[in-house]
Amino acid sequence: MNAYRKTLIAGCIAAASFAPAAHAEKFFGSSSVSILHSNQYEGFGGEEYEATYFTFENATAHNWGGTFFFIDRDQGQGGAEGTDNVYGEFAPTLSGSWLTGSDLSFGPVKDVFLAGQYEFGGGTEVNNYMGGFGLAWNVPGFLYFNTSFYYVDNEQINDDLQMTVTWGAPFEIGPARFLIDGYIDWSTAEADHASEFQFTPQIKLDVSNFWGEPGKLYAGVEYQYWNNKFGVGDDNVMDTQSSVSALVKFHF
Repeated sequence: MNAYRKTLIAGCIAAASFAPAAHAEKFFGSSSVSILHSNQYEGFGGEEYEATYFTFENATAHNWGGTFFFIDRDQGQGGAEGTDNVYGEFAPTLSGSWLTGSDLSFGPVKDVFLAGQYEFGGGTEVNNYMGGFGLAWNVPGFLYFNTSFYYVDNEQINDDLQMTVTWGAPFEIGPARFLIDGYIDWSTAEADHASEFQFTPQIKLDVSNFWGEPGKLYAGVEYQYWNNKFGVGDDNVMDTQSSVSALVKFHF
């Protein structure tokens, strides 16, 4: 284990052990299960394949920061049958305002935070460690809008840098309530891999709002544009993915 991984893990342990010692307040906590299906996922050789993704997510928000965890299980169908994979990420944040005891907001920025992330599994069986900082923005009409900047300690390829943008914005059309959320990931090119760019928004109808339980059951679509998937950078091996998936998501 190199020095960067040791430092990142030690920092996360220190933050976790310190948080309960101070006054901790929980603002939000939610778990969900999603099912996504598409026949437009991009495979090696530039061929599209059909698959169903089963996703568990958990998100929390506290006065000291927050956590986000998800794990995917994808099951290929047709010609992709038997190529199942499991992939997950764990991403904690630590509020700079809480950590310093000072209000770090300025202009449209609500807070500055420390950010870490661990990626594991998937088709390439990664174990990647990320560390950096982020900004929480006050954007009218959005539940949240965050930008994060990471140094990425990759296990199988050269280390690189990554920027991540996450957002969530609700809106209503008559009695129908919708939520648009998603993320953008952009990583730098290095000697052994190309720059990657992912744009993945979801638009979902709050179905359960129609029977008086808002925020429980959503149905909608996810669009994903993934340029240089896995950083391959060769269209003959792995073309750009542009896929639309049907989705259902249940919160509990």
